[in-house]
Amino acid sequence: TTMNWAEICANPVLRELPYKIQTDQWGHIVMSPATNEHGMYQAKIVALLSRFLRTGAIITECSVQTREGVKVADVAWASAAFIKRNRGKNPFQEAPEICVEILSPSNTAMEMEEKKELYFARGAQEFWICDQNGNITFHKNTGAISDSELAGQFPHQILL
Repeated sequence: TTMNWAEICANPVLRELPYKIQTDQWGHIVMSPATNEHGMYQAKIVALLSRFLRTGAIITECSVQTREGVKVADVAWASAAFIKRNRGKNPFQEAPEICVEILSPSNTAMEMEEKKELYFARGAQEFWICDQNGNITFHKNTGAISDSELAGQFPHQILL
């Protein structure tokens, strides 16, 4: 049997796993382990976002319902208007304005392309990818952009 997102979040066994949990289009749980470096990049991105975007909310492990199941952005930034519309929803039915993925060794380029399209289909304005060397690439639904349009001062590389 499959569980819905609320049941997955409430399950005490799943809550204690050191893995990022998402679901596929059939509702099956998909897990991927996160490294300590992944966590450090996540923390740095949160700190930088809070410096460059003084309004809205920064969310880690942000769950978004997509046509391919629940996907979880490593970091997201949502405007105050987004938060007002979506407060209390789990998962969000729309994607926050910025969705950030931090690449793990197990991630493929195809997987990132799919996630990017899924977030854009749910209303994301930008999709950022942080690679394993801390290099950040910025994307809109029209393709790659040189800098974020929402957080223009955000650096192109994060140093740990």
